[in-house]
Amino acid sequence: MKIALFSDLHYPAVDERVPGLLEARASFYKEFIDQFLEIDARLHVSLGDLTNYGMAHELNNIYSLIGDSREFIHVLGNHDNYSLTKQELLALTGQKQYHSFETEQAVFAFLDTARELDYDCWGGWMDDDQLEWFENVIQNSGEKPLLVFAHHPVYNTTKGSELNNGSIHPSIDMRRLLEQKKGIGMFFNGHMHCDSIVKEGNWTFVQTAACLDEQSFRVIEIQDEQIVVESIHLDDETLIQNAALIYENMNHFTHRPNAKGIDEDRNCTISLLPSFVQ
Repeated sequence: MKIALFSDLHYPAVDERVPGLLEARASFYKEFIDQFLEIDARLHVSLGDLTNYGMAHELNNIYSLIGDSREFIHVLGNHDNYSLTKQELLALTGQKQYHSFETEQAVFAFLDTARELDYDCWGGWMDDDQLEWFENVIQNSGEKPLLVFAHHPVYNTTKGSELNNGSIHPSIDMRRLLEQKKGIGMFFNGHMHCDSIVKEGNWTFVQTAACLDEQSFRVIEIQDEQIVVESIHLDDETLIQNAALIYENMNHFTHRPNAKGIDEDRNCTISLLPSFVQ
């Protein structure tokens, strides 16, 4: 089973008076989405901040590019919740706020860590109802691999998650929940705009860079004996040039030139074999 994912696409409203900017946006996002959707995967996932400010026309434009040829899951990010209430956003996109499902190979959980209409705090939050639900998902997953998808990282795991507003709020004891997992757990997130992979106990935390900074996405393949995470880089000069014109002329986004990191931040393999067999 394969899952393709990206994070922090930040599809923006643009100033049409800037020469070439409207054309750069159209070209960049169509090419990126087209290549992303070419991946033959069971799921195609956005880890949040699909849009730059969550305005209805931003959402409509990017969803028109995504279309309905693939099963697409949009995890909510803080930027997605700046203009519309969550109820309005979910009604427009047809997405679920948080949910889970199970296959023969694994359990999948999609969290909502975004605050609603909060322009001053961009860190993550989860209410008690969702935390109780998530604890039940972890407990009921048993020994089966659990793959969790969220916008914000767990505090003090991946790069930048120790910073103010850089994670799910530290007062939420996510580790108490995650430590209840038997067997392999993987936590996929964005938010900090840089690639980073950190292993902690039986959990692997995988953070994905913003698409304007690093034109890449990840492919997760669940095999019989291992889970392989691979970063697919789109080495295209036109994409690079268009991305630069976009982020140099947009608000609420700061370019991060060293988003890519090293190979250990981009690719990993997690064994599913019992420890005594390894």
